Amino acid sequence: MSDPTPRFDPAVAADFLVARAHNGWLGMRFSDHGEDWVEMELPWREDLLGEEGRDVLASGPIVSLLDMAGGLSIWTRTGEFRAIATLDLRVDYTRPARERNSVFGRVQCYRTTRSAAFVRGIAHDGDPDDPVAHMQAVFMTIDKRTVDLPADRSGGQANG
Repeated sequence: MSDPTPRFDPAVAADFLVARAHNGWLGMRFSDHGEDWVEMELPWREDLLGEEGRDVLASGPIVSLLDMAGGLSIWTRTGEFRAIATLDLRVDYTRPARERNSVFGRVQCYRTTRSAAFVRGIAHDGDPDDPVAHMQAVFMTIDKRTVDLPADRSGGQANG
């Protein structure tokens, strides 16, 4: 008997996930992946600059990039899409990104437990051996049994 649910594929899912809301507005793009890691790209854009007079991406969009790559790395490692929430995310900047360069976020999910996933990664602007920043994060994984919608007061199922 085969499992009817296909294994999570970040190359396919990223197109859907980054085309919407905040990630879509930032223009994130899928770059590459392995068994437990994902790399995303944040293209340089003038409206995402951090300082007037410098053509360098701001830190906020880079944090969003690393957060998204972290989530994708969890789903890639576990092979399934399930609800997660970022509990703690630390980004240590080692240098500014190069002017007018895209920034790539490469994040690895190195451990999962029943209720948490641990990730680490880097942001770089073309040379992973010279990172812009290092990151580490913990995500809460939400058990499938806890995401059912509560029944409404009339006894029916609540609408989503």
